[in-house]
Amino acid sequence: MSAQPKPHVTEDEYLAFERASMTKHEYYHGQIYAMTGASEPHNLIATNTIASLHSQLRHTSCRVYPSDMRVKIQQTGLYTYPDIMIICGQPQFTDDALDTIVNPTVIIEILSPSTERYDRGMKFHHYRTIETLRDYLLIAQDCRSIEHYTRQNSEQWLFQAVAGRENHIVFESIQCTLALEDVYEKVELEQEDAGIPREIPPE
Repeated sequence: MSAQPKPHVTEDEYLAFERASMTKHEYYHGQIYAMTGASEPHNLIATNTIASLHSQLRHTSCRVYPSDMRVKIQQTGLYTYPDIMIICGQPQFTDDALDTIVNPTVIIEILSPSTERYDRGMKFHHYRTIETLRDYLLIAQDCRSIEHYTRQNSEQWLFQAVAGRENHIVFESIQCTLALEDVYEKVELEQEDAGIPREIPPE
């Protein structure tokens, strides 16, 4: 017996479903995809990172959003929920519900075994099409390691890997720094001193 094709869902149908749902889902090309929950280290890292950046951006035009804020990538049609998102200037929403943004300046994802390949690969491919995006950060949750991609122009991104307790990331686009010691405060790490992420599991 062949598998039955999934029914095509419109954007309006997805948004109506999502706004009534207790859990989060991505949407792409007419299909809805459930998103996994987050671990305790993931949540600590997200909270620490938001706290650090929010304190530096309080008196600027930039706003820091947690993972409940949805983004639509207009060029590809993907709806998703970054772990952390920063917008500088006036946020642009898709409609009056004010829950879906299209103009992020910084996107931060916290890597997990179930999403790491996606965050590094196809998801970054989608994010790169956002004209306003200037920085993309990938934060490991099993060791002190952050990967920072900075837009140089429409085709090129500068890559920097930072590891260890004493190092930090500099965001020129928002005039902020992010210390790894702050990001990993109270997080029990699997690899305390190595600063080397675990191997990406095979597909």
